[in-house]
Amino acid sequence: MLHEAAGRGIGLILLVGFVLLGVGCAKQLFPEDLPRSQYERYSQLRGDYRPMSERNAYGIEKPALRDRLRPLERTN
Repeated sequence: MLHEAAGRGIGLILLVGFVLLGVGCAKQLFPEDLPRSQYERYSQLRGDYRPMSERNAYGIEKPALRDRLRPLERTN
C-alpha cells in the first residue's frame, strides 16, 4: 500500500511538471511589435522602417537581408 501511494504521488508530480512544461510559464522574450535594438528604434522614428522578413517568389517568408543591410540615407 505504501508503494502504491508513493507511486501515485510521483506520477502526479510528473504529470503536473509535464503540463507546466507544455503550457509555458514565461512571456515571449522579443515581442514582434517592439523594436529589437536602438538602431531599429532610430529608423522607425525617422520613417525609415525596414521589415524583418519578406516573401520570396514562392511565398516563403525569408529574412529581408538586402533591405536591412543597405546604407542609411543621410539627412543634413
